[in-house]
Amino acid sequence: MADRILIADDEEIIRDSLSFVLRKEGYTVVEAIHGKDAYDKICAEPFDALITDLEMPVMKGIELLQRVSQTSPQTVVVVITAYGSLETAIAALRAGASDYILKPIEFDELLIKVRRLLEHKRLTIENQILRREVQRDYDFSNLIGTSPAMKRVLQTIQTVAASTSTVLISGKSGTGKELVARAIHFNSSRKDRPFIAVNCGAIPETLIESELFGHKRGSFTGAVADKVGYFKAADGGTLFLDEVSEMPLQLQVRLLRAIEQKEILPVGTSLPLAVDVRILASTNRILRKEVETGRFREDLFYRLNVVELQLPTLAERREDIPQLVEYFVTRYRQEMGKNIKGVDNEVMRAFMHHEWRGEVRELENAVERAVIFCSGEFIMLNDLPEIFVSGATHDVSSDPRSFQHAQREFERNFILNCLQQHSFDKEKTAQTIGMSVPTLYRRIKELGIQQP
Repeated sequence: MADRILIADDEEIIRDSLSFVLRKEGYTVVEAIHGKDAYDKICAEPFDALITDLEMPVMKGIELLQRVSQTSPQTVVVVITAYGSLETAIAALRAGASDYILKPIEFDELLIKVRRLLEHKRLTIENQILRREVQRDYDFSNLIGTSPAMKRVLQTIQTVAASTSTVLISGKSGTGKELVARAIHFNSSRKDRPFIAVNCGAIPETLIESELFGHKRGSFTGAVADKVGYFKAADGGTLFLDEVSEMPLQLQVRLLRAIEQKEILPVGTSLPLAVDVRILASTNRILRKEVETGRFREDLFYRLNVVELQLPTLAERREDIPQLVEYFVTRYRQEMGKNIKGVDNEVMRAFMHHEWRGEVRELENAVERAVIFCSGEFIMLNDLPEIFVSGATHDVSSDPRSFQHAQREFERNFILNCLQQHSFDKEKTAQTIGMSVPTLYRRIKELGIQQP
């Protein structure tokens, strides 16, 4: 759809000439004979741009500009002014105009400005949409799980997101440490500023100082140009140091100083640069033990460990597996355009009993693979790798009742565990497992679960 441009000028010859040039470029053009006419048209329908004279009867250009900035802030405004009225043009820019053009009008110059402003507007809108999408992707609602362990994590995240304190996120590989870090950032006051993630274990030891703090050209062999480091790139936002335990000891001193002094010293310079960066760090090791063995500085550990967030393993939140499976099935069926409704009961049983050494990342990969191979409405056991098939059938006898018995035993143990975690509070248990309270009471009776 062509961009819509409104021209407001009391001189008919200017309106006609501008309309002719802009229509020739493919724009949709509407004319207004004075400021009030232009304002009424903008109130009636949207316009991408307004080109207006400043001196008009009924309503002057400045008043029109002020009203448009309140009524239709997404409309970019170019004001037309005489050469001797530059002060008026500057006042218009301060009032919210995007640009100005002098009389007599140079049409090529006007077209260049209009194209540039409309392109900038499109990029701004796309950027806002992308930011909203990113924030939605890392909203708290996408941290899946209603287990007590996950609820504690979510509560801690919500609390620390509002602060600017350093957070140390601990947990096994695959538990979602970066996802948590992004959730903290995108729910903080820094959400509109950069989030920079750095894998400290993936950068060669000889380059990590330059990567973090930057360098000046010629400071070492291969430094052919100035480089902005990750700290400066994250200025005003958040720097996530993934696997911080992999950082060399000699660099830990400089990292500590950067965090405490809020300034960095690029390689090859003697002039420190001020930075405003929130630090989030993660590790899959027990940092206290790394300190005891001398592999990690004690002072840096305490500086990073202002708030410690320990992520649970899947074994500690096994009741979250059905929700996670549903979430991943929904994601990948949409990506692949498949009509998959969910997973078969046998598949869910295999997932519930599997030892997830790769944690949530392994579960996600298993679901993604299953969606690829699934040809029906439900993911079946034969859509999974052999390890799941053998694990699911290992303890099943030839008795045709064994599957129903296993299903019943799994449901009984699952509900009983949830009841025990909530001290047999039926309402809390029903909410946790996504079941109505009457249905829960009925299943408790049918499964023969006794309250102590």
